[in-house]
Amino acid sequence: MPFTPGFTGSVLDRVEIERLAPDIVPRLLAEGDALFLDMPDYLPAADESGLLWTAVPGDIPPEQLVLLGRIAGRPRFTRIAPDLLGGRRTPAVSALIEALSAGDATTYAVARSLLDWHARHRFCAFCGHASDLARAGWGRLCPNCGTEHFPRTDPVVIMLAEHERGPQARVLVGRQPTFPPGRYSALAGFLEVGESIEGAVARELAEEAGVRAGAIRYVASQPWPFPSQLMIACIAEVADPTVTLDMNELEDARWVDRDEVFAALAGDESAPFQAPPPYAIANTLLRAWAEGA
Repeated sequence: MPFTPGFTGSVLDRVEIERLAPDIVPRLLAEGDALFLDMPDYLPAADESGLLWTAVPGDIPPEQLVLLGRIAGRPRFTRIAPDLLGGRRTPAVSALIEALSAGDATTYAVARSLLDWHARHRFCAFCGHASDLARAGWGRLCPNCGTEHFPRTDPVVIMLAEHERGPQARVLVGRQPTFPPGRYSALAGFLEVGESIEGAVARELAEEAGVRAGAIRYVASQPWPFPSQLMIACIAEVADPTVTLDMNELEDARWVDRDEVFAALAGDESAPFQAPPPYAIANTLLRAWAEGA
């Protein structure tokens, strides 16, 4: 693909084998070259050059440190604060992401998803006992029953319904009530238990817009750290463009052609809709379709 989705292109070595060692965190701290990313309320320290890495503060207990991995050979940590709660995407976070390099944005996505998972999974899902950090922050272990828990990723399909091919082709974009004024995006929804990607694409298009999917083609994927999804981008051909909206999901939907998509992606004031931000895979999907994917 000529376009790279946001939160991909990582420069982070995840050091999966290293983090299995039970003494890995104190051992890396003792070596003296570890770096730390402060993330109060999920907003990372950063300036015009990117993420700001500092020496690991000496007053943070090792059991609160998460080993993100290594960048340029140096260990990189962040912290799970005791009072950390599940976070939401704020305008400040969105603005920061747009300013970060691809590598920094991906590192941030890893850190945010890990911290958010820990904040939401403090107790064992099997016995209900408080659990402890394990595997250098890439898991949790219940001291009561011994059950291990690992960060999860929820798969989400995000798709464009395409009517016709060639010069007359159009795709369907929809608008949720929470979107900024004028913004439209690809339709999306979580995969359900026992469902394939193709099945989820067809079901979501039918539920949200009342269109029946034919052939479905995969385009790209993207980790989405709000809190932790894998976005699976597809295009589905539809024979009948008649739309019946589920007003619980969407407040509007419209068919747009390639010229209109290009205008939206360029930020043209005359465009019929405002495109999703560049770091969102919906933007990548629209651009890929406009280019002939």
